[in-house]
Amino acid sequence: MDSPQLQALVRELTTLPAETEWVEFKHNKAVPDEIGEYISALANSCALQGKPCAYIVWGVEDGTHRIVGTSFRPHEAKVGNEELENWLAHHLTPRIAVHMHEVDVDGTPIVLFAIQPATNRPVRFKGTEYVRIGSYKKKLHDHPEKERELWRVFERTPFESGVAQSGASSDDVLSLVDYPNYLRL
Repeated sequence: MDSPQLQALVRELTTLPAETEWVEFKHNKAVPDEIGEYISALANSCALQGKPCAYIVWGVEDGTHRIVGTSFRPHEAKVGNEELENWLAHHLTPRIAVHMHEVDVDGTPIVLFAIQPATNRPVRFKGTEYVRIGSYKKKLHDHPEKERELWRVFERTPFESGVAQSGASSDDVLSLVDYPNYLRL
C-alpha cells in the first residue's frame, strides 16, 4: 500500500466505535512478546470474523481513537541482536504475513501492522494460540467454543481457494510460478 492508501485506512479504522476482534489500538507500548501474542489473537479472530486482514495500529488513543502519534519504530526495534520482524517470524507458527508500515497521518507518525488471517490452523506464538474475546486477548484453549468455531471455519475454506499472495502484478506471478514446467505437465 502506498502512503495515501495507508492514511485512508488509518482514518477509516479510527472511525470504528470501539476496538474489535480484528483491530487493536496502541499508543507507544510495544513489548515484543505482547506484540506476538496480539498477532496470534488477531490472526485467529480475523479468520473467525471472515475479515481479509487484522490490524494493530500504534499512535491511536484506545478510548477516543484520536490520532496522537507514536515513537515506536518497528524497523529499528530489536530483540537481543535480532530485528523485531525476524524475531516475530521465528516465533509464529505457521508463519503468516505481517506487513509493518510507518506513515504520517496529518503530520503525526503512525505504525500499522497488517496481519494475514489464520488459514488452515490456528496461529501460535511461542507455542500458544490466542484469540480475541471482544477487545481482550485470551488463550484459545480457555475458550473451547471459539476453538471449535475456528476449526469449522478452516474446514469450510478449502486451501485451493485461498489467496497465495495479494496485490501481485502479472509479472510478479510469472516470476513466482514455474509456469513452463506446469504447462509441460
